[in-house]
Amino acid sequence: MPPTTRATLIEVANVANTSKTSVSRYFGPERHKLSPALQARIKQAADALHYQPNLMARGLKGGGSRLLGMLVADIRNPFSVAIVHGVEVAARKHGYALIVCNTDNDPSLEQRHLASLAAYQVEGLVVNAAGQPQQLLQTIMRSGLPLVLIDREVGEISAPVIGLDNELAIDMALNHLSHQGYRCVLYVSEAPEQASARQERLQRFQQQSASLGLDNAILTSLEEQEAIPALRDFIQKNQGVPCAVLCANGNATLAMTRCFQHLEVAIGEVGLIGIDELDWCELVPPGITTLAQPTDAIGSAAVTYLLLQTLPSKAAKEVQHHHPPVLIPRGSTQLIGPSAHLSP
Repeated sequence: MPPTTRATLIEVANVANTSKTSVSRYFGPERHKLSPALQARIKQAADALHYQPNLMARGLKGGGSRLLGMLVADIRNPFSVAIVHGVEVAARKHGYALIVCNTDNDPSLEQRHLASLAAYQVEGLVVNAAGQPQQLLQTIMRSGLPLVLIDREVGEISAPVIGLDNELAIDMALNHLSHQGYRCVLYVSEAPEQASARQERLQRFQQQSASLGLDNAILTSLEEQEAIPALRDFIQKNQGVPCAVLCANGNATLAMTRCFQHLEVAIGEVGLIGIDELDWCELVPPGITTLAQPTDAIGSAAVTYLLLQTLPSKAAKEVQHHHPPVLIPRGSTQLIGPSAHLSP
């Protein structure tokens, strides 16, 4: 049975017949300075006592907490889940644990979580911002804490933004639709005001759809009372013209799939493509074409940049900031007939 009280570092040292300093080294970045035999004794003692090092205490003493903090705007968003996984895997590879805080897209909760993560003595911070916590992030950066932004810019903060190459994603989507024979595209996004990535994608869509000679329409709401009539009007206006819907993220893809079903529009008769690969996209007949974000690569780059921020600036610039998506073509963009004809 495990002991009812938490074992201490001194108790581990006594059982291992070594010094407190050696045990501290074993659980820190200087383990390599100990002989293999001493490492084995300390491990055996720690396992027997069910000892867990107090990382917080170590951080407060200046030894480094080996903790990284991460703030996500909405943990229920599949993109957020995938990015957290990518960051956690990379952090673990470098010997760090990850503390994750979810803001539920609440800027006031975001402020409180940022303050808490700073108090936890994390050694680096990855932020997927919900609002614009510019002042607090500037204070954190002035304290010397390494900071990386994921997907979204925050005001005038000079920290790197690591994420998808948004312009390339839109270019790939529109080129694919154009090549497949679609001539009119409805772009669907959540309200873009608070997210720089949404703004970049929308602006690029407007530029490139015009450049390719595609008629276009824009919807910036996922609420059914707005999205359903907007989709119906788009299809009716373009009867006889091959038309498609381009979704700016996974939430938009899900919302529009529901609208297709509500209006009894066959996916594929009207094209459907979305940024973000979701598990269910291949399961909805005939399969939804997506542009998958390389979330593991993005997460790895974020952690790498945190660790490089203590090195000369030249080294830090070697990290890739903008990552290309991967096109996964499926039946939803294989033009199989004229646009659906809906009754008014």
